[in-house]
Amino acid sequence: MNTTPTANLISLARLEMAAECLRTLAHPHRLRIVEMLLRGRYTVGELAEACEIPSHMTSEHLRLMQRCGFLNSEKEGRFRYYTIAEPHLQEIMQCIQNKFGKE
Repeated sequence: MNTTPTANLISLARLEMAAECLRTLAHPHRLRIVEMLLRGRYTVGELAEACEIPSHMTSEHLRLMQRCGFLNSEKEGRFRYYTIAEPHLQEIMQCIQNKFGKE
């Protein structure tokens, strides 16, 4: 059987997309936000408090993660609630928990 070394590999264009989304996740506040959202839905204010950063910075982190398709949001009254849109984030966070969760 004659196969090339790149047979059945992900295309470089798709890997570039993956790298961009991984760069977006590669921030401690964004990882904390994902960690929280995997447990439930939260407002910007609640996430900001948990990350110990201002709401406007939290909003920017949320915007970046929404752009990658990681998050959903829905408005209820005067609050916007964020939830996880990408179920694979659970597996990524599990790897992080396994490696870095113990002190």
